[in-house]
Amino acid sequence: MTVSLHVPARLPARLSCVAFAIASALSVAGCTTTASREPVTINLVAINDFHGNLEPSRYTPTGLDGAKEQAIRAGGIEAVAAALQAWRKEDKDLLFVSAGDLVGASPALSSLWADEPTIEAMNMLDLRASAVGNHEFDAGRKELLRQQHGGCDSPRPAKACQMGPDFKGAKFTYLAANVIDSATGKPFIPGYKIETVKGVKVGLVGVVLQDTQSVVMASGIAGLAFGDEAEAINRAIPEMRRQGADVIVALVHEGGTTTDNPMQPDCANLKGPVVDIAKKLDPVVRLVISGHSHQGYLCNVDGRIVTQAGSYGHLATRIAMQVDTARDRVTGLRVENVVLKPGDFPADARMTAFMASVKERSRAALIRPVARLASAPVLRMQNEAGEAPLGSLIADAVLAATRNVGAQIGFMNEGGIRKDLEAGPDNVAAFGQAQAVLPFGNTLVVMDLTGAQIRTLLEQQWRSASPNGSMLQVSNGFSYRWDAKRPVGSRVLDITLDGKPLEAGKTYRVVANDFLAEGGDNFPEFAKGSNRLETGLLDLDAFTEYLRNIEGQGASLAPAAPRIMKAQ
Repeated sequence: MTVSLHVPARLPARLSCVAFAIASALSVAGCTTTASREPVTINLVAINDFHGNLEPSRYTPTGLDGAKEQAIRAGGIEAVAAALQAWRKEDKDLLFVSAGDLVGASPALSSLWADEPTIEAMNMLDLRASAVGNHEFDAGRKELLRQQHGGCDSPRPAKACQMGPDFKGAKFTYLAANVIDSATGKPFIPGYKIETVKGVKVGLVGVVLQDTQSVVMASGIAGLAFGDEAEAINRAIPEMRRQGADVIVALVHEGGTTTDNPMQPDCANLKGPVVDIAKKLDPVVRLVISGHSHQGYLCNVDGRIVTQAGSYGHLATRIAMQVDTARDRVTGLRVENVVLKPGDFPADARMTAFMASVKERSRAALIRPVARLASAPVLRMQNEAGEAPLGSLIADAVLAATRNVGAQIGFMNEGGIRKDLEAGPDNVAAFGQAQAVLPFGNTLVVMDLTGAQIRTLLEQQWRSASPNGSMLQVSNGFSYRWDAKRPVGSRVLDITLDGKPLEAGKTYRVVANDFLAEGGDNFPEFAKGSNRLETGLLDLDAFTEYLRNIEGQGASLAPAAPRIMKAQ
């Protein structure tokens, strides 16, 4: 669906009795009338899951035939800024919104400075509202409030207000209608915002996935309850209407997947949580802008349009929403996903200058060499059994860093590995490239688990919605098989440590990052570990130190023998 950017002229919304009398040279006491009004086109641009990717990154387009095309560089804040600048020349009233995860899991250029550069850049782009994503809670509720309101009182004092002495916070509004403060029974932050565009009051209501508590640190969201997304949106609508909202747009940080091309209009094969959310919404909501699943799609769900723009600024969704102003209803929607490639639009000079200053401020830290790799890149993509070369490498690294306190087995969650480990000339990996792999700043926790608990832990890999599970990456010396034909709860076979069968009643010392240690990513068995030691050691520091120690070893960083095996 190609977006039309033609904006029809709008007649005055209503003529009062006095105005009508002047216009007609008549005066009729007590009369009221409504002038006929033409539709108005509201143009929106939406992104989601930007994750502080201020620079372009690798993107693999999908052809019209569904085949993957040659990878390109796309996204980054300068490409987003250039596109918005061009589109605002066509419509100065364009409304820029986000469906969450603007920050968190960010590359070093943003995360070095507590993601303040990304917040500042979004301010420069006149972002008006964003649903809160789960990653906005990565550093806890206190840091999310600081990012909204500004200031330097942060749980990350070594990073906050280091780019500049005074952080003002976001000029846009974070929205979370379904996040309730248990102490007050009210939304933790605003649930909605009303923007007036060409005389039309556009109600923006935002929610985050209800399952946020399973994908963020439990300690960071203490006292917050995450409710049903659709119920929260529907609950907000009457109040938004009372405050004059003419039309309602839902910003939903939850998503789905589809086999359809990201550019295909009116796709009908969307699956996943956002479909159920969309089906339960009040009929007044015709447009759902989604996120979280890092997919691109333009789908139709029971007559509603549900969109998503991939991730990292690779895509932007352009939306032309036609509004019948006489009846306050959306009468047409045209949507288009656009790949944002550097150079496709004239540069935004202010953003180019801003990025130059951020890069110069960050340059020394980012280019610091870490180690020469035997081969590069080291991939995070898993094989059929669920094992990835990079995942194994990280599990080995966290184990090596904690052997001195008794650790025997290292675990790493796949969701914590955000990028392949890349390298520059001569296969030398720089700090910025290593940090892009592990951007969360997690610390390592060592604990005791029995053999029976470790078996339970491994069985929990199939608790997620993914048919292939959410596979933990494991350290050298630990191995097992699993059988997809067996029922969930009894799939794991032949667990060994250093060649010996794991004993159910024996205690083993394991290490994982603090997110996993609190039961994150649907692994509650970790939270039951005893004799816990909070090492305070960053996973990134353990990783870079390990890379230095094994520098130049072998022809490949991939494990010599499989650790996770799938029964045939």
